[in-house]
Amino acid sequence: MIAEDPAATGLTSCLMTIQQASSLLTVPVSTLRSWERRYDVPTTSRTSGGHRRYTMVAIDELRLMRDEIARGKRAADAAASARLLLQPAEPARRFIDAFLDAAQAMEPGRVRTSLDDATEELGLGPTIDDVMMPAMRRIGRWWETGRCGVGHEHLTTEAVRTWLGKITVFAPEPRRPAPVVLACGPNDAHTLGMEALGALLVHAGRRCCVLGARTPGPALLATVEKVEPAAVVVVSHLSMGRRLAMEAVRTVATLGVPTFYAGNAFISTSTRHRIPGIHLGDSLSDAVRVVETALAG
Repeated sequence: MIAEDPAATGLTSCLMTIQQASSLLTVPVSTLRSWERRYDVPTTSRTSGGHRRYTMVAIDELRLMRDEIARGKRAADAAASARLLLQPAEPARRFIDAFLDAAQAMEPGRVRTSLDDATEELGLGPTIDDVMMPAMRRIGRWWETGRCGVGHEHLTTEAVRTWLGKITVFAPEPRRPAPVVLACGPNDAHTLGMEALGALLVHAGRRCCVLGARTPGPALLATVEKVEPAAVVVVSHLSMGRRLAMEAVRTVATLGVPTFYAGNAFISTSTRHRIPGIHLGDSLSDAVRVVETALAG
């Protein structure tokens, strides 16, 4: 993926032609023209002869749109997501900027302070959904394109984990003894979104049991039988891991336990066909409300 860095491909940071952009992104020229015409993505400049020229910001916007479509989103929704990631709406923008500045400087204390400041003004749910998660996706994009090193990504991730841990430690005493079990699918290693969901559930008064990455089906089943949970959430982000994650969801559902699932592997409606349980969507705050509503019902 680092080959997508313009410097790595021999392209300079100046304006690109549509053919260069197409080659860099592996997106056909006709598709790039269609995205601009239909969804105004990206904003491009033109030469005196009317030829498109793409800045690095425009290339990043196109890359994000391409990746959102690959995750299963419709083109119109992908365009909206790309614009929000690059130009977040106020008041989240200044907190994202503070987060990213701290991440670039490799100062984990400032990363956590930016999230504390956002929580004080926006609340915990909006901070996680509108500041923390978009900022982490930007860090991921920077690492993939060579704009920052893996050390930046790891340090920032650990700073966020520490901040989420503080939210959990200082949450109110759980109102209900039965926990919500959260687990990644057997092939999934990305846990930050699941940990954030766990922090929000704990903050809402739910006890949580977070099993973490690559949870084997038998281990999940053994945990369910041991702790008798109020609900189970299975998270999968990789399409290659969706089948095993689906099997885990089905196994838990057969026990009569309220079952939920989330992640990029299930973002498209077609990927959720005939899966028992409830899909939690993209918003972590909404996911908490879905779980609470389902369990109350």
